Amino acid sequence: MARGFYDGAASYRMAKLMSDLTVSRHFVQAALSGAKRLGLNTGDMLRDAGISPDLLRIEMARVNSDQFSSLLQIAWHRMDDEFLGMGPRRARAGTFATMCALVIECPTLEAVYRRAYQFSRLFDPMATMELETSGQKAQLVSRIEGEIHDPDYFLRESILVIWHRLGSWLVGQPVELEKAEFNYPRPAHGDEYRHIFHCPLEFDSDRTALTFDKRFLSAPVIRDKPEILQFLKTSPADLLSRPDESNTFTGKIRALIGRDFSKPLPDFEWIASELHTSPQTLRRRLKQENTSFQEIKDLLRRDMAIYYLGRQDLSINDIAEKVGFTEPSTFHRAFKKWTGVTPGAYREGERG
Repeated sequence: MARGFYDGAASYRMAKLMSDLTVSRHFVQAALSGAKRLGLNTGDMLRDAGISPDLLRIEMARVNSDQFSSLLQIAWHRMDDEFLGMGPRRARAGTFATMCALVIECPTLEAVYRRAYQFSRLFDPMATMELETSGQKAQLVSRIEGEIHDPDYFLRESILVIWHRLGSWLVGQPVELEKAEFNYPRPAHGDEYRHIFHCPLEFDSDRTALTFDKRFLSAPVIRDKPEILQFLKTSPADLLSRPDESNTFTGKIRALIGRDFSKPLPDFEWIASELHTSPQTLRRRLKQENTSFQEIKDLLRRDMAIYYLGRQDLSINDIAEKVGFTEPSTFHRAFKKWTGVTPGAYREGERG
């Protein structure tokens, strides 16, 4: 992205950390459910994205965000359907790009969401989001007509995420969510929602919607046509696989910790001082983002371990040291807790 939330070295660190994020096996399989229903060769799609089908036999397996982004782009291209066979109709390749070309001319975020909705309702039946306002609150409400084939909720999740993250990217700041609600029961993968939406979650609601402060609607669109052309080379896949967390406390802490776990990690008090806040306030903000300092460290270690296991030049003992474990046995126990299998079994699954 041409305009980052950080400059210089910090921007580079954040970009690297975003590329090292991992995506649950659930989302990989869910993204291919439509292709599988239509009888397409999903194994070839996985292999072309650099994902071993054997890896997906591991229940708690994860893939890196680059692989997931590639998989989405491959599936969209081969199916010529941006709804991936799950929608009430086909959304031919280029639909999202056409919507982006229309909204880039809008002056504010409110105008973006109004125009995007008008564009989406040209298609019958529609599957989109509609902006509603009441008092000081704004909501993006899911509007899906007709029959959908979305057993894993992937289509519904994707529409929410894409509209929210596209808006945040266009105005150059995260639209902070106050609540995410869903008109279905909490799914088995519901814990992943904590890291997707960074806000309180409500299931079995009467609607599927995202709530945020109305003040964000007046934020000006800061992107231009050259930027949107660059953005569209990898989006909306990147919006789903690589959220820009640089203005969340979770993302800021990940950037401050960095990728080198062979040295002692910074303590919480130092992190709070670097973020110009008190430890008490930082704990409260992390709770609002559905996480904790310990979980951020654990998940960062997990993601880095998975990244290093893909490098055949590193032994498992080397990887244990790189992610901050002085004893390989401790690393084995932690990795099995994260993924359900040992590092060696995980590496074998990646090899296929």
